[in-house]
Amino acid sequence: AGKFYQHAPTETSQATLASVSPVFAVMKFDKEGNTTYFEKKKTELYQELGLQARDLRFQHVMSIATRNNRIIMRMEFLKAVITPEFLLILDYRNLSLEHWLLNELASQLAGEGQLVTYSLPFEFRAIEAILQYWISKLQGRLNTLQPQILETLEALVDPKLLSVDRSKLHILLQNGKSLSELETDVKVFKETILEILDEEEVIEELCLSKWTDPQVFEESTSGIDHAEEMELLLENYYRQAEDLLNEARELRVLIDDSESIIFINLDSHRNVMMRLNLQLTMGTFSVSLFGLIGVAFGMNLESSLEEDPRIFWLVTGIMFLGSGLIWRRLLSFLGRHLDPPLPPHVPAVLKKSQPAAGKVEIKTSVKGETFGLSRSTLTNQ
Repeated sequence: AGKFYQHAPTETSQATLASVSPVFAVMKFDKEGNTTYFEKKKTELYQELGLQARDLRFQHVMSIATRNNRIIMRMEFLKAVITPEFLLILDYRNLSLEHWLLNELASQLAGEGQLVTYSLPFEFRAIEAILQYWISKLQGRLNTLQPQILETLEALVDPKLLSVDRSKLHILLQNGKSLSELETDVKVFKETILEILDEEEVIEELCLSKWTDPQVFEESTSGIDHAEEMELLLENYYRQAEDLLNEARELRVLIDDSESIIFINLDSHRNVMMRLNLQLTMGTFSVSLFGLIGVAFGMNLESSLEEDPRIFWLVTGIMFLGSGLIWRRLLSFLGRHLDPPLPPHVPAVLKKSQPAAGKVEIKTSVKGETFGLSRSTLTNQ
């Protein structure tokens, strides 16, 4: 009786855990591209596949691992288990993912499509199809962001604009955030493949048919071992990820350079407004200075000058003429101190020391060429 009461809670807890085990919606593809759908609990699924519970613990991470002659691929929301005979896609109920599964993946695995691994075992086709889908998804995100960013920057760097459109800045901020997320995803994808390329044993383990049918893996038609072909396949997508990351970095540099141009334009317009304000202040000072003459004559003091009708025009002329002369003098003083200095004079000795034969061309280009900025070419002989 003591033993019965001791084991009863354990059996109850196991039954409770089995009842709350997650249920996977699974889509199965075989070598011919035939598709079947079913739902199965996690405990039953990993027992049938010969895996452990942690192998099916799919978080939104990216990794490629092998266990018990099975390949487990985690591509964020894409979760796949590859065997030498079939491919399992878990939790496939996603709008974009389901469209790819129904319209493209089945035909690719059956030998119809643009895959280059049709002559190789099934796991090669499955890995290439998944990597191709993921890299095309990243490329599509970049193709969507790039024209939006270029259009926004073209509207913001226009030197004719005296102010910056806040709505355009908000759009640029959102696109910059999306670009940062894309760069992070591409880096994770590239690092995941690089970790496999650095481990020869993992590349060997990815060749599943080597352990089930060794005769298949003797030599390929091109005379290259299939493990080397797996490495070439991964290197191909690693290079595509690197190119995609370089394009994203160039777009990021373009945004940073455009922000500098925007700040320069704003500073230039701000300086114009400050200079205009200073000029008006000088004009007000000049008029006020010579306006003291009118104030003096406007006092209720008697003198012999008010009897002469020409005194009014004389005093008014002196006021305006003096104010104009003082204002011009202040403007010339302002121009001497605000205008940029002239470049230093180059001695004639340095000019003669330059090479006389041939032409030396110096081309400077600004990254803002996309927005119509001028390119200056200086040719010195």
